[in-house]
Order: sequence, then structure tokens, then C-alpha cells
Amino acid sequence: MHVEEFLDTGHLAGLAGEPTERSGSVNFSRAKDIEVSKEMYLEAESRGMTLSELLETPEYDLSEPGSALDGFERQLALAGIRIGGRKPSTVDEFFHSAPAMMPEFIMREIRRGMAMRPELDSLVANTTTISSNRYTPFYIDTASQAKFSLRPIGDGADVPQLLVAEQQHAINVPDYGLALKASYKSLRYRTTAQFRVLLWYIGFRLQTDKLGLLIDTIINGDGNSNPVASVNSALTGVLAYDDLITLWSKFDTFEMNTIVCHIDIMKKILTLAEFKDPLAGFRFQGTGEVFSPLGATLIRSDAVPNDLAIGLDSRFAVEQIVTQPLTVEFDKVIEQRFEEAVISESVAYAKVINEASFALDTSF
Repeated sequence: MHVEEFLDTGHLAGLAGEPTERSGSVNFSRAKDIEVSKEMYLEAESRGMTLSELLETPEYDLSEPGSALDGFERQLALAGIRIGGRKPSTVDEFFHSAPAMMPEFIMREIRRGMAMRPELDSLVANTTTISSNRYTPFYIDTASQAKFSLRPIGDGADVPQLLVAEQQHAINVPDYGLALKASYKSLRYRTTAQFRVLLWYIGFRLQTDKLGLLIDTIINGDGNSNPVASVNSALTGVLAYDDLITLWSKFDTFEMNTIVCHIDIMKKILTLAEFKDPLAGFRFQGTGEVFSPLGATLIRSDAVPNDLAIGLDSRFAVEQIVTQPLTVEFDKVIEQRFEEAVISESVAYAKVINEASFALDTSF
């Protein structure tokens, strides 16, 4: 069946979220022989995968090149689940047709909500997945640049060295959880289109909270006596253009490509005379794009104290450590139909190179 013909049935209206142009064919020959069950979640968990990833393995329903739908979407289509369009399925219809697919649907939509807050990913230099709840970051000695600067080496001279060791203190990677507690009665007649907006909000808030954890690590360090270094503004309580220049000048050998600040500081930056040029105003008013002072991307986070502006080179400043990716208690969702299902993730943040971040303090 060609995908346009299948879409005419209405089963997939709005399936992937934002309306997109779909083309190509949909092959259900392998998908129709698969029965999604609780055991598949257990198999995926044992292999370190999500259900969607398991369905995309060769032994299940690997998508053909150019396929309009992925493996999970084909299962929804076969079950007749509509999550958008004029007549989306209700939560009750979803449970009657494909109860075992609800946990993966929840997790996919939460992840979609997390993607709606992309600032976090832009601040992370690297994401490391480990199998322990303890992680020891690198220690990179950058105290004396002359020790490892590129320079000619004479006969018998010492070769410049970059000292890399482990930090003294390991980081504990805690578990973070959120219980989705809702009676089935309150959700059963809601459409899946309504329900997914709730899930987007959950993902959006989770990502916002993780951004706060990252900011705390930048400011206070990761437990290895590495809080952010700071410089004061020329006048307490005042943010001037010269102060931003001072912050920018602290990034010797690094590039200040990002400024993260509280909305109070952001408003002061936005109203500086040096940044009131017509082109910046046109971009902001036309697209909502905030201009980049000194070439740095400006990011708002109210987790930053309202008297600080944090500059960083996001390529080298912070890494994200994950011991357990986002999971949903699939058995409770399937068997108890919500009542209370825990959404959890184990994540922490560590400094990579402390000198890649610097703070401007406007109140001292």
C-alpha cells in the first residue's frame, strides 16, 4: 500500500507531531506478525534499548530505506490508533486496542517535550553513559599553558606535556523520578492528542530541571573544588557594556560562545545602547530570535542567580553523565492503567575544563 492511500484512512493523522509531508510506501509484512507485549519491554531493557529501538532491529521490523514510518508507528497504524487529526483516538480506545504500546507512547512523547527545550543540549560538551552510579571526572591541568604549548623542541629538551589525571572525588549520579498520578477515569475519554500535550509538558519541565542541575554544577562545581571563577562589574548593581567586554576577555585560549543568565540580567543586556541596532531589533521582533552579544548565544535560565551572567565555551565546559536513561514503569501503565507510574532518569553533570566557564558578578 502506498503511504498516501493509507493516510486517507485517517489512522495516522498527526502521528509524528507537527504536520509533515509523508511520501513513499509502508510495508506491513513483518509488522503484522509482531505482537507487542510486556515481555518485549523486558527484552529491550536487557539489551539496553527502548521498545522503539528493539522494533528497529533486523530480527523484528527494521525499516526499509525511505520508509515513511518507523517500527513503532507501524504498530500504532496496525492497531488503528490515531493520535492527531480531526478524530484522534481516546485514551480508552488506545488501551482497548493496544495497551502494551502505551508506555512507549508515553516515553516517546515525553522525549518530544524534552526536545522542545533544546538549550540543555547546546550547553553539554559530551554525554557519557556508564553502568555505575559513581563517576570520576577527568582532571586536566591547565594551570601553566607553557607546559603544553606548541613550540620548537631543542636537543635534550623536555617535550611539552598536558597532564590528564582523575579528579580526587567521584560524582554520585542520583536517580530523579516523577510520578504520573492520574485516575483512569480522568483520562479515559481524553483524546490522545490532548494527552500528548500533557506528556510534552512533563518532558519540557524535566529538561528545564536538568538545565538547573547543569547551572548549579557550573557555579558551585562538581565536588572537586572547582567552582566557577568570577569577575565583578565596575559598579555594584550595574551592568555596562564594558563589563561584558571584561567577561569576554577572560576566555584566553577559549571562546565565549554562550552567555547564560537570569531574565533580570537578560533584560539589562537587551537594553544596552550598544546592542540597540535595527538589525537586532528586526530579528527579535520578526522571529523571536535573541541577538548574540559579542558573538555569544544568549540563553535564559532563572536557575542562575539574578546578579550573575555566566559565560562559557560550551564545547569544553560541562559533560553529562547518564546511568539510566529516561524510563517509564511499563508494567504499572499496562496493568494498572496509570493510577501511578514513575518516570525516572539517572543523570549528573561534571566539569570538563574549569577555565571554559567564567561568571560576571554584578552585585558584590
